[in-house]
Order: sequence, then C-alpha cells, then structure tokens
Amino acid sequence: MTDTLVPTTRPERTAWGAVAVMAMTSFVLVLAEFLPPGLLTPMATALGISEGQAGQAVSATAFVGLLVAPTIGVLLPRLDRRTLLTALAAAAAVSNLAVAVAPNFVVLLLARLLLGAAIGGFWAMSLAVAAHLSTPGRLGRAVMLVNTGTTVATVAGVPLAVLLGSVAGWRAVFVGVAALSAVTAVAIRSALPAVAPDASDGVRPLLDTLRAPGIARGLTGHVLTVLGHFAAFTYVRPALGTVPGLDAGGVAVLLAVFGAGGVVGNVVVGLVVDRHLRVVRYAVPSTLALGVAAVAVFPTVLPVVVAGVAVWGLSFGAWLTVVTTWIARVVPSRMEAGGGLLVAGFQLAITVGAAAGGLLVDVLGVTTTLAGAAVAAAVGGLVFGSAPQDPPYGADAGADRTDDRQQEGDIPDSRRNALANPSSER
Repeated sequence: MTDTLVPTTRPERTAWGAVAVMAMTSFVLVLAEFLPPGLLTPMATALGISEGQAGQAVSATAFVGLLVAPTIGVLLPRLDRRTLLTALAAAAAVSNLAVAVAPNFVVLLLARLLLGAAIGGFWAMSLAVAAHLSTPGRLGRAVMLVNTGTTVATVAGVPLAVLLGSVAGWRAVFVGVAALSAVTAVAIRSALPAVAPDASDGVRPLLDTLRAPGIARGLTGHVLTVLGHFAAFTYVRPALGTVPGLDAGGVAVLLAVFGAGGVVGNVVVGLVVDRHLRVVRYAVPSTLALGVAAVAVFPTVLPVVVAGVAVWGLSFGAWLTVVTTWIARVVPSRMEAGGGLLVAGFQLAITVGAAAGGLLVDVLGVTTTLAGAAVAAAVGGLVFGSAPQDPPYGADAGADRTDDRQQEGDIPDSRRNALANPSSER
C-alpha cells in the first residue's frame, strides 16, 4: 500500500495534535541520543571496553547525523514525509533494541549508527513538516513545541533514565526506549497527514539554498554560535568544579538550573519569535555569550556563576527556535534543504567545538576556553543577526512571503499586487 500524495498547502488552522506528536518524536530521539553518557560506566563494564570507547557511541551518532541531514531529501525525493518519519522512528526502535542486546562494541556501534541516521533524518524534515502542520503566523510556535521535546528529554528524560538504569540495569532502559520509539512510530502514522516532499532535482536544492542571499552568512553565524556553546558546555563540569564552596551536589543543581533555563527560553522566545524575529536574532546569541563570559570572568563569585548558567541555558534553549524560524523565512520554498543545512551545521559545530575546546583546555585551561567560547558565540550572533531574514521577492519565494505577510496585514495592496505579478514591476 502506498500513499497518494497531493501538493500540500499551509492549513487554515494549526494541527496542534500533530505538532505534539512531532514533539514526542524529538523527545524520544534526543533521549536515545544522550543515554550513553549517563550510563557510560555500566555499559563499558558489561561490554568489556573502556569508558572512552563507550563514549564513541555518541560521537558516531553525531557523525552519521551530519552526513544524513543534508542528503536524505536528495536520496528520497518522492517519499511521503509522514511515511519517512514513521520509518525513522521505527529505525530508532530497532537501534535501541539492538543496543539493549549488544554482546560487544561492534554491535553497539552499528546500532548507534542507525540511530544517527534516524536523528539526522528527523531534524532535516522537522521544519518542513512543521510548516505543513501550521499556519504561517504560527510556525515559530510550532517549532517551539517540537523543540520542547528536546528540552524535556535533556532536563527530565535522561536523568530519569539514568535513575531507572541504576535500579533495573542499562539494558532494560534501552528496551524501554525502544518500546517508546515503536509507540512513537505508530503515533506519527496515525496523527500526521500525508506530507508531499519539496520539489527536488538531485543536489540542486541544497546548492540553490546555499546560494540564496544571506544564507551562507546566516549559517556561518549559526555554526559559530553553536560551536561557542559546545566548546564551553563540554567542559562545564570542570569549570563549575572550581567554584569555591560548590560540591558535586551543587554542580548537579547548577546543571538543573541550566536545563530549566532552556525550557523557559524555548517557551518564551517561541511565543514572540514570529513577530520579533529581527530582535531575537541578536538578543539570543548575545545572551548566550554573556552567560558563558560570566562563568569565565567571575568563576569565584557564586551568584554571578548561577546567573550566568541560568541565562546561558535560557538562550541556548531558545536557539533552535530562532534559527529554524529564520531559515523558514528566508527560503520558504526549500525548507527541507534549509533544515538539512541547519542540522549539518549544528552537528559540525558539536564536533569542532568539543574538539577545539579539548585542545584549549589542555593547553590554556578551562577559564581561557570558556572566554574563547564566549567570543565565538558573540561573533556568531553578530554575523547571524546581520544576515537577511526575508526572501528575495521573486516568482519562487514571493508566493510564500505574500501569504505570510498578507495574514499579518503589514504590506500595502500595491505591493501585494506586485508580488502576485512580478512582471508588473519591471
């Protein structure tokens, strides 16, 4: 049985139930992605490998996500995106089950490679699917809800899974996540409408998207901002460990503050990003840089460190909502390609940021590393904020932009007529 696809259009009302299923999917995938760090020691012991080797389960996942995100739309140009997301969730279920029964490191690594493909594919498609489920004026809020799944997984899901692992064992935890992934696959198939893919012509959409005015600049700012975050956050534990009077329990509390800030930032910015994108494009990365800088410059002043960690978490929790809303505005007719490039940039920034941070920590120390990370995030914010946030008015982007702005009622009738008939302006 195959799906009969018709060209999808933006709905008259946002399908919040389907958007909630997308949030559930992001929760399950991110939960599975970040389980190994919390279960590293028992996994390494059971498989007879070092903790460093076990940690490669996360690196392998990110690397495959980097490869899959920008190419999945090219490799599967005609497949209904609902069917694709269902298959990706099912692949995650298979991956987690394989990890649960893995007898050795090789099986573990192969299973995690499959999960990386599922994660990269989902995030590449999530923006385009969210756009099909929401009205133009509610896209930012829909993206915020999808990203909430990620935040909840990080703040609550992973700690809960680690707690369950201490009681039932790490293999039981992965079995549970596999079952949850299978339920998610069924929910996707049941709740989402058929979603036609973007028009595709091999790698051309990717290249055209990169050549669109301002895209390369915006992506550069995106990578620098995320790189700055991960260069600092990868080594936040040793950084917080130097704060006078802060024991291991206090560090755990501060990390919880970071996560809670992420939840608040995602929700608050998600509520305003549709109307105030121009402001938050500068404000969010600048706040991130400020938070990292506070921890770096005042490591012995506990109230400043607490405030810095809180605003750092708040801003990073909002970042995905900001950057995905921006790409949807700039290339509204190529959201799959744009989403794939965002995910690829994010994964690249994780890899480079963690590696560069490690080198700086070994050579210059944690404080200098955080200061450098703050500079990278600040520069990234300036570069990103200076990139255009509107598509060029033309036959391709004009229709999408007209629908968006007509709904908001902020362009004159003469301009609407010109957009509907571009030749009239020549």
